[in-house]
Amino acid sequence: MSVRRVLDSYAVLAYLNEEKGYEAVKDLLASENRVLLLNDINLGETFYVIARTRGMEKAEYFVGTILNSLPIQRVSNTLHDVLEAARIKARYAIAYADCFAIATALRENAPVVTGDPEFKKVEGMVRVEWIGAGRKQR
Repeated sequence: MSVRRVLDSYAVLAYLNEEKGYEAVKDLLASENRVLLLNDINLGETFYVIARTRGMEKAEYFVGTILNSLPIQRVSNTLHDVLEAARIKARYAIAYADCFAIATALRENAPVVTGDPEFKKVEGMVRVEWIGAGRKQR
């Protein structure tokens, strides 16, 4: 049986930049019994961060080449999903893109893999697997 996880942009960027916590993401990517999900909104967030920090060419390369080589399943959004993320945003002071990762995790009954401290605000709502943030992983 496969274990599902939702990656947020923090986890993907930590992996790509070999920042604190990237080893945990690398291990998840190498595991054969895991299904890793990435919401399209979080993919867009990853893209724009790469574009701003490394340039548009590198961002395009990430989407066109690197992402396709990784065992990550993209998750699209329906209007229902957009509104669910908006409901989460209305309740919590957290970035809107993060709300899509949370909504995806709730829908898929899966934890969010992140090191973003904003997710501390929603630990009672969704399971969080912490990477590189000095927190124990669950």
